[in-house]
Amino acid sequence: MASEFKNIDPEQLDDNVFRLVDKDWMLITAGKADSFNTMTASWGGLGILWHKPVAFCFVRPNRHTYGFMEKEHYYSLSVYPEKYRKALDICGSKSGRNIDKVKETGLTPLSGVTGAVYFEQARLVLECRKIYYHDIDPQKFLDSEIHKNYPIKDYHRMYVGEVLNCLIK
Repeated sequence: MASEFKNIDPEQLDDNVFRLVDKDWMLITAGKADSFNTMTASWGGLGILWHKPVAFCFVRPNRHTYGFMEKEHYYSLSVYPEKYRKALDICGSKSGRNIDKVKETGLTPLSGVTGAVYFEQARLVLECRKIYYHDIDPQKFLDSEIHKNYPIKDYHRMYVGEVLNCLIK
């Protein structure tokens, strides 16, 4: 773990979680240092579930990151200063199947205590251990507007991860 990060109790976070997810965005990264992928996300959340601090995120099965999320027990969610918005745009619009996202973005990968990969440029990193997943079931949508998010019916898998490390700069 890079020495400039400080591991804090998740309850000490001062960030507005709605802004973190919706406006700041985050990178979901899964895999090990020798083989991983990252993708931009603006859906997810933080909270308490089963008496644990948790983070939940959503990954569509057609995303390259999905296979890494399925294979690994740990993943990271990381948030960046605004000056890295272009890197997040690349990670959200280009597939790791087709480009080297590290090379394209200039982000520097690091390995956390759990082995989860995150990037040196992050200002906030949550190292998570998968504890639950659930596939979105469109038959359970109570608001018909939700269907507009799935024109090709590529419904997300939701992952709930226990936050094991909360790293800030």
